[in-house]
Amino acid sequence: MTDNLDLAARAQELADSAPVGSLSRTAAHSVAITLATTRDAEHARSVLDGLDPAEVRQAALELFGELTVDEPEATA
Repeated sequence: MTDNLDLAARAQELADSAPVGSLSRTAAHSVAITLATTRDAEHARSVLDGLDPAEVRQAALELFGELTVDEPEATA
């Protein structure tokens, strides 16, 4: 399982490569900061749900989904 800091680093790399001032850069920075400051992916997802404006929230949630799509569900 990839931890939040690894996912945050991947999001930061995407932010660094996106055009300055772009929605994709803003969204990637938001995802990176959120992942770096939350305890797990579920917590990060709930924080991203509160982003404003809506277009940044949508772009950030899409990126978050892309970053976590390969993450297997935890099993007990």
